[in-house]
Amino acid sequence: MNPNFLQTPIAYLKGVGPNRADVLKDELGIETFKDLLHLFPNRYLDRTNYYKINQLQPSGADVQVVGKIVHIKTVEQKRGKRLVASFVDETGQMDLVWFRGHKWIKENLKLNEPYVVFGKVNKYGSTFSMPHPEMETLQKHQQGLKMVMQPIYPSTEKLSNKGITNRVISKMMQQLFLECKGKFPESLSGPLLEELKMISKSSALFNIHFPKNQELLAKAQFRLKFEELFFVQLRLISQNLQRKQKIKGMPFEAVGEKFTEFFENHLPFDLTNAQKRVIKEIRNDLGSNAQMNRLLQGDVGSGKTIVALMCMLLAIDNGFQACLMAPTEILATQHYNGLKELLENMDVKIALLTGSTKKSERTLLHNQLENGNLNILVGTHAVLEDKVQFKNLGLAIVDEQHRFGVAQRSKLWKKGSPNSSEDGGAIPPHILVMTATPIPRTLAMSLYGDLDISVIDELPPGRKPIKTVHRFDSNRLKVFRFIKDEIKKGRQIYIVYPLIQESEALDYKDLMDGYESIVRDFPQPEYQISIVHGKMKPADKDYEMERFVKGETQIMIATTVIEVGVNVPNASVMIIESAERFGLSQLHQLRGRVGRGAEQSFCILMTGHKLSEDSKTRLQTMVRTNDGFEIAEVDLKLRGPGDLMGTQQSGMLNLKIADIVKDNQILKTARYHAIQLLKDDPRLEKAENAPILNAYSKMMANKTIWNYIS
Repeated sequence: MNPNFLQTPIAYLKGVGPNRADVLKDELGIETFKDLLHLFPNRYLDRTNYYKINQLQPSGADVQVVGKIVHIKTVEQKRGKRLVASFVDETGQMDLVWFRGHKWIKENLKLNEPYVVFGKVNKYGSTFSMPHPEMETLQKHQQGLKMVMQPIYPSTEKLSNKGITNRVISKMMQQLFLECKGKFPESLSGPLLEELKMISKSSALFNIHFPKNQELLAKAQFRLKFEELFFVQLRLISQNLQRKQKIKGMPFEAVGEKFTEFFENHLPFDLTNAQKRVIKEIRNDLGSNAQMNRLLQGDVGSGKTIVALMCMLLAIDNGFQACLMAPTEILATQHYNGLKELLENMDVKIALLTGSTKKSERTLLHNQLENGNLNILVGTHAVLEDKVQFKNLGLAIVDEQHRFGVAQRSKLWKKGSPNSSEDGGAIPPHILVMTATPIPRTLAMSLYGDLDISVIDELPPGRKPIKTVHRFDSNRLKVFRFIKDEIKKGRQIYIVYPLIQESEALDYKDLMDGYESIVRDFPQPEYQISIVHGKMKPADKDYEMERFVKGETQIMIATTVIEVGVNVPNASVMIIESAERFGLSQLHQLRGRVGRGAEQSFCILMTGHKLSEDSKTRLQTMVRTNDGFEIAEVDLKLRGPGDLMGTQQSGMLNLKIADIVKDNQILKTARYHAIQLLKDDPRLEKAENAPILNAYSKMMANKTIWNYIS
């Protein structure tokens, strides 16, 4: 087959033409023969089974029945008419029903002729009915039974309206296989196919579209899912290996006096085993000659900041500077205050740089950075400005990295140590990326497969788990009483309203309605209330936050702007209004704003009585567990990988057939074999790997699947 044959525009396939081609492009993104080939069925109907009428169940499944039509009638109803045919076999009777196309259908139905009918069955009283069945005479059915497993392809309303039904797409697929003669170039090596007992590419593509039986279908699915995940992993792992070979880092060989002094004299509590393990992993990276690129995952409150500080002290011990960048001014200030307190009795210079830093302070700060007197800089995006120059930046830590774009992160690289690297530029600093959004292992392998990953999976001792409860709006008065009791004990309360981008006006109204009812129930001067929302000026927002942090107000009413940030140990109650409108990871992040002091903390999820099944699952999960990784796994199952990392990465894993949740075992197998292959043949130069190299080079040239990788 001509290698470019599959790039032929779909309009040139017999039976398609320009009009259908336009609809296929708009609705399913199909532009070429190759796109059609990779339109995989959603599910299959088993056409080998025939049911008797007395075996039918109201299960909503599609079934086939053989029988005869004995009577046809038209029934008047409130709107229009319906056509009803009595269909019988030797065991009983059912109705076939049509709500449209009566005239044409009635003319074509033959009484007492054996038919095979196929469709979904409903039950009304004791009678089964099948609306708009697919039907053909038994004689025609027996002649044409080629496809026992009937594929059902993705569809849309517009496709159906334009007459591009499932049957039409199946016909197109048959035509495509005729024109290709069912031959497709192999993309995996012989040894790999043999080791995993996989069928060939041509056989897999044939059996995914025209399976003869369940066993061949399962083999085709495994082969195609494996291949898709294998090439994603190959790309990520080779990127990681290339970077380690090409990009030299500055080795931090010494564990010096600053690190030791802090560890022995100033550590406020014993490190957990997870923290010790992570520090060891990071030290191994920093001691090698390669540039570190590591993702540090840890739940809210798991002690990532201490780990970050100890890594920064390693940089200082080796004669380098360090910086920590956070996405918001509040979070940067909080990091700065926390680190400053930890370093109080040590000779380490630390400074804060944000958009609000005064010009006179900035000038001094720039000088201290350039002459090396400043050891640690904490800041927001302001750190990335061109005029911020380090003498020798050795370690850059990015908190909540998914809030920074790729271009912003690359600016950090250029601020490395000016000791000339091979190409005469700066040696990039070691990079540690931190996130408090637990990412399930399967997703981390696909999203951040090019980073090394460390996980802090235990909380420091002495932390009390947050008690989470679900309450309906009808219990609001009891909840208010509970809030008053907590305020009497000297505690502070968060009340959070959802923020849904599409309807800012509606959100604002919700928030203001809520604010008014709280003010009525919690009047001044006995109670002081702060309010923070997206329509406020940044300075006003900071002022209100500051009042709450200082304890001048007892209640903070806010939209989700507080999801990442403020640390108020005295705040012990988080009330989330319309909790059903939040995603699981967001609920978990919000809950993490409390439980930071020694007192027992509470999270109350408020909802109305009407809840979808997904909402119920989310709320039950929150009440059941505080484990961020368990929550992330449930979230991944509910939402799929596309949504989990936020809108900017929603197109990230443009997978055609594999599902990284359901197919996580295949993903692990694919990753293992990709690692083995690159160890054995890093440049894919062996003759047996030519099919892999060929397919990989085409994908890299096309780049469609890779553009999501940071």
